[in-house]
Amino acid sequence: MTNPKVPFTYGKIVNTDAFTNRENELAKLLANLKSGINTIIISPRRWGKSSLVSKVFAELKDEKKIKTVQIDLFSIRSEEEFLQVFAKEVIKVSASKLEERIKLVKEFFKAIIPKFQFSADAESEFSLSFEYESLKKTSSEILNLPEKIAEKKKLKFIIAIDEFQNMADYEQFPKFEKKLRAEWQNHKNVTYCLYGSQNHMMTEIFNKPAKAFYRFGDIILLPKIKKEKWIPFIVNAFKKTGKSIGEKNAGLICDLMKNHSWYVQQLSHYTWNRTNKKASKKELQLALTELINGNSPLYEKEIEICSKTQVNLIKAIVKNQKHFSSVKVMKDFKLGTSNNVSKNLKKFRENGTIEKIDNKYELLDPAFEIWFKKQFFNVKTESYF
Repeated sequence: MTNPKVPFTYGKIVNTDAFTNRENELAKLLANLKSGINTIIISPRRWGKSSLVSKVFAELKDEKKIKTVQIDLFSIRSEEEFLQVFAKEVIKVSASKLEERIKLVKEFFKAIIPKFQFSADAESEFSLSFEYESLKKTSSEILNLPEKIAEKKKLKFIIAIDEFQNMADYEQFPKFEKKLRAEWQNHKNVTYCLYGSQNHMMTEIFNKPAKAFYRFGDIILLPKIKKEKWIPFIVNAFKKTGKSIGEKNAGLICDLMKNHSWYVQQLSHYTWNRTNKKASKKELQLALTELINGNSPLYEKEIEICSKTQVNLIKAIVKNQKHFSSVKVMKDFKLGTSNNVSKNLKKFRENGTIEKIDNKYELLDPAFEIWFKKQFFNVKTESYF
């Protein structure tokens, strides 16, 4: 996926030629962060949040007085681990030389002294660790570190934290949540961009009056990229590599993948890879089969851990049902009791299987939906063409 001749990118952050559309969101986020407005971005997984933030940071790279930090909480499972990574990343962008980093630590840490650990390339790779008991008592030093450095060096920090909702799994998160808000809301030289892919959890954290982060910043609900934006992007991407695809087939890719950023790029790539000169429906059909077959083992495992009523609920969603607790729908699809329906809907929303869009529940993975229809309703991939 790193070959510059390959025009489509998925499975990694996109901020170059493969980044498409998002002009409005890009302009808004850039303006917010440069103006010091904390911003929360919410959308389902793989809709392009990380790529959008990365693109904004790329736009800011020549701003000498702005330091940018990106932290992904996907694998950070505790408050202690977060504080260590937070401190490390702030120090890393604040000073490029080893001696400068050690000097910063001595200058700004008074109550706690972290331990440095270095790799062979000490100038670029290092880690920090803290004695846990003292860390719990004086975490304020770390949380205020970017503000203190910014004041001293006359800088501005922009700190982006991905999968922010994962903090809800930390032990004693409500207490830590209040601590974060109490410290960060007073920062004048640090702007925070907090984003995540579990819509219901992010909405609860930032839009519920009882929560500490209520009205912490501007909320951007990231939509899908529209089909009319995808089509010229796909057509031009083929053209740049000496191949072609008609607007109709480019639109079909969008329809099949329901404008889902990850999958539009993936199906476009598979189609491009199978095309010698001009992509026809034959290449598109083979590409779709390749995509579905490649993901089948994963989808099979997902279904294996589902109960019978959960599988039946997916069937009802695929069949465009809306009123899952109605007597008729529960009976027709064997959904169990209304309590079963509520619990299963909640579980699927929490694990990112479904989301309520335009007052209707939808599967968030369009390829999974095609696979599911094939397995449970015998809908063949050829029927989409």
